[in-house]
Amino acid sequence: MKLLVTGGAGYVGSVCTAHLLDAGHEVTVLDDLSTGHRDAVPAAAAFVEGDVATATDGVLATGAFDGVLHFAARSLVGESVVDPAGYWHGNVLTSVALLDAVRAHRVPRLVFSSTAATYGEPEQSPITEDSPTRPTNPYGATKLAIDHAIASYAAASGGELGAVSLRYFNVAGAHRPVDGPMLGERHTTETHLIPLVLQVALGEREHVSMFGDDWPTHDGTCVRDYIHVDDLAAAHLLALDAAGEGDGPGTHLVCNLGNGTGFSVREVVEACRRVTGHPIPAVVAPRRAGDPAVLVASARRARTRLGWAPQRGDLDGIVADAWSFARARVAS
Repeated sequence: MKLLVTGGAGYVGSVCTAHLLDAGHEVTVLDDLSTGHRDAVPAAAAFVEGDVATATDGVLATGAFDGVLHFAARSLVGESVVDPAGYWHGNVLTSVALLDAVRAHRVPRLVFSSTAATYGEPEQSPITEDSPTRPTNPYGATKLAIDHAIASYAAASGGELGAVSLRYFNVAGAHRPVDGPMLGERHTTETHLIPLVLQVALGEREHVSMFGDDWPTHDGTCVRDYIHVDDLAAAHLLALDAAGEGDGPGTHLVCNLGNGTGFSVREVVEACRRVTGHPIPAVVAPRRAGDPAVLVASARRARTRLGWAPQRGDLDGIVADAWSFARARVAS
């Protein structure tokens, strides 16, 4: 298939692009490089530097595209609280412009990179797609708004557009391509636990903070669901098929992605200590407002509707790949 990947110079987008190319697809990446990296785009992909809101129409006009995978977004929770306008403009208005271009050029498939932040503080665990969506920050609210927009565009398409939104939790690990450098996380502002812990092992920070050790969990620290980035990419390829065939044109399917069990902050730190051989000092800090004790996904729908199941759920293995990428980044 001929595919457009928006945000394909970012962490998840670049890994998904690599998987799409390995599967034999023709891929064009559109990215403004505001947070992505040009050298993360696999060499076999065509690259267009530009803003998704203004450049998507021109890219889709260059030929008959079979699908769009939409990763481009602003994604920092704290930043969204400080700059909500940036998120409503950068996420929602941009995505509506993309949907208009998809409709104008009659692209039949759309896969959207959504988030568990759409649920807010859950009432139950594991979280299912039927759980209430009550986002607690502008980032989650914008992603939910995009999900609603996609559903309405698909429903009004006269059967021309099928779409899938994938809501995932914590992504980690790195991709090891057959040729070329590893692809992993390298954010200017890092907020994710595993790369933050590995920064301690690299000597880039003195310690890692654990926000509370008195949560109602088995070891007192928060529990989160982690998924390997390669498993996530595999889900996007399956969703691409489902958007065109499985659920049929004119439909919008929402699926959660996760391992379904979860690991505590303390368990993540211990895994990083085992993998790196570094003591990694951890300091208990006050709880952060709005942090749920447990966030774990039910991926039953993804299993039954997409045929997806995580293959790389071992925490030490996820950390080992992230550690290999982190060391390679420092060495370069």
